Amino acid sequence: MKDNLYDTRFLLKSLMENMTDHIYFKDIESRFIMVNKSFCDWAGLESTEIVGKTDFDLFAAAHAQQAYDDEQRIISTGEPLVGVEEKETWPNGRITWVSTTKMPLRDAHGEVIGTFGVSRDITEHKEAELRAAYYAEQVRRIKEGMEDDVRMAAELQKTFFPRWYPAFPAGVSDAESCVEFNHYYEASGLVSGDFCTVRRLSDSCAGIFLCDVMGHGVRAALGTALICAIVEELAPIATEPGKFLERMNELLVPMLRQEDMLLFASACYMVFDASTGKLTLASAGHPIPLHLKADGNTADWLMDDSALQGCALAIAEEATYVTVEKQLQPGDSVVMYTDGLYEVERSDGEEYGEARLLAVARELGHLPLKELFPALKKEACMFAESSELDDDVCMVGLHFKRPME
Repeated sequence: MKDNLYDTRFLLKSLMENMTDHIYFKDIESRFIMVNKSFCDWAGLESTEIVGKTDFDLFAAAHAQQAYDDEQRIISTGEPLVGVEEKETWPNGRITWVSTTKMPLRDAHGEVIGTFGVSRDITEHKEAELRAAYYAEQVRRIKEGMEDDVRMAAELQKTFFPRWYPAFPAGVSDAESCVEFNHYYEASGLVSGDFCTVRRLSDSCAGIFLCDVMGHGVRAALGTALICAIVEELAPIATEPGKFLERMNELLVPMLRQEDMLLFASACYMVFDASTGKLTLASAGHPIPLHLKADGNTADWLMDDSALQGCALAIAEEATYVTVEKQLQPGDSVVMYTDGLYEVERSDGEEYGEARLLAVARELGHLPLKELFPALKKEACMFAESSELDDDVCMVGLHFKRPME
């Protein structure tokens, strides 16, 4: 036995009995001529039950045909098949997966007389891969559906904003109106927490409202939807800015202050009388509006005392808001804006800030509102060294041309 310790037949027998991969030899007609123990266990048959048969006797037709075609191609070309994943479907419906390498079987003269191959069971790995792919597809579909919903919400949210502005007196063209209104809106995502509206309140008065709901995205957008609906409901007291915000706060507190949700919103509301130039306003924790004077070179804050601002909406149940009165002169403009316009940082961490915003407004105050708003945003972007800002931006304002007669 010592002389035959490395006898070829002994080595082959050891390989065939101990190798966990499935090893098989086939003749030129793709009939099994030898299989190892692992293959027998895999098929649930004895070797005597397999030898002489083909894959058509062991597997479903689709897999058997593919295996046969592959083997006949190897026999005719002499080219091996390396590392191919195969799906094995058994007659009882069981599905297994193997990684297969098949080679041409040659005789002593180099003639191809069949094939031999090794197949490794990868069923567990493949099933895990398929499950992962299935769940990834489900997640993709859910995400796609959510994105579609958000896109639809974005289109709906656009309808909240002014599509036209009131003219004074009623019926004249925008060019003939005594007051020019304009707004600018840009969301950092598909939807945002910024919202503004310009509404006719009477023959000579208009109400201008701007709010900024905390945060970004869908939660903030839902807050704007609530506020948009409340603005409609508060029409009877829309000429009194302080009372308007107080009632809005009363309605928002129970809706936005839930145990599992806390939202709040800053807001500013102005009422302008086109016949007198009188402007009344109240603020709920919102940035103070800009007052651009008629000379086009002077800009200042509309309110001198920030203490006149009340707290943000939905913070306190019984919040009160002071109504402030200002007199505008022909040629004056007032601009309201959200904090996304000035809470901008550049790479060194320095913030753009309200002081810089005011300085820029003084330089650009001669521009009409339609040009001023994008110019203000552009200046903030240049400071941030970016083409876009990280937060939502909304601006709305009026330009008082002349008193309405």
